[in-house]
Amino acid sequence: MSIARKVRRSGGPKTRPKSEMVFVPGGEFTMGSDRHYEEEKPAHRVKVDGFWIDQTLVTNAEFARFVKDTRYTTFAEIAPDPKDYPGALPHMLRAGSLVFVKSQGPVDLTNWSNWWTFGFGADWRHPYGPGSAIKGLDDYPVVHISYRDAEAYAKWAGKELPTEAEWEFAARGGLEGKEFAWGDVFEPNGKPMANTWQGEFPWQNLLKDGYEGTSPVRTFPPNGYGLYDMIGNVWEWTTDWYVGTHTQQKSCCMPVNPRGPREEESYDPCNPTIRIPRKVIKGGSHLCAPSYCRRYRPAARHAEPIDTSTCHLGFRCIRRERPSGH
Repeated sequence: MSIARKVRRSGGPKTRPKSEMVFVPGGEFTMGSDRHYEEEKPAHRVKVDGFWIDQTLVTNAEFARFVKDTRYTTFAEIAPDPKDYPGALPHMLRAGSLVFVKSQGPVDLTNWSNWWTFGFGADWRHPYGPGSAIKGLDDYPVVHISYRDAEAYAKWAGKELPTEAEWEFAARGGLEGKEFAWGDVFEPNGKPMANTWQGEFPWQNLLKDGYEGTSPVRTFPPNGYGLYDMIGNVWEWTTDWYVGTHTQQKSCCMPVNPRGPREEESYDPCNPTIRIPRKVIKGGSHLCAPSYCRRYRPAARHAEPIDTSTCHLGFRCIRRERPSGH
């Protein structure tokens, strides 16, 4: 049973989205995990205040209203400035975004270029490049969204992006210490609970959940707070800068509403010449598979450079205010 307190629709001009928002009461929880990937360690107690959060990912229709109202141009629609990417090959300095391409058979899973390609002309309107479109996909999550794009939308809508702690608390749906957003069994009674990859990644998708790519935002059951797609479908931006493990506690006090590390700590140590800060993304996507990426869990986290967008990355927004009468 949901323990969220209220549901409302966002206010503002008629052109703004009317997404339902759920109030998630604050509380304490164990953030992270000691049983999976290194970046999820250490599991630690955290407290967050209550907040409103979108029931669903921001959809194509909602993002289209934002673009119509503001004439906003996303990062993927702008050709990169050579000054920002020293050493880049000139023919690569064109507008576009990362697109998944299924391989013809088994490949080396340590080399992501076996399934990712930079798609010239790929953006939120053309998720797989020129010739693709979002007609008929109004209720699908918008993708190819950089951090700047998500932040601009949130500001226009009178909202914000969640911190990693807020996002993870909401994703758990009131369940303490469970593996997934609905419990400890990935497919209860053999039923897919989220849009993930079934089969051998990245060449064999058995489509047990019915979707090759993204799915409409209310396709799978909500969690205990009434929130959809907190696991799978597309990754989601948070405001926290990324480091390879959770920040170690320097006092005996429980962190309250933590905001993560500093920006300068988020640069990729494996690429010291590339000084592009990274944010934490959460939730996994339809490309997460048991054979490759088991990040379809609330505790899971990954790094994403703020200038990068992909065909499996979107977002949802929050408001940090209490319901009237509280």
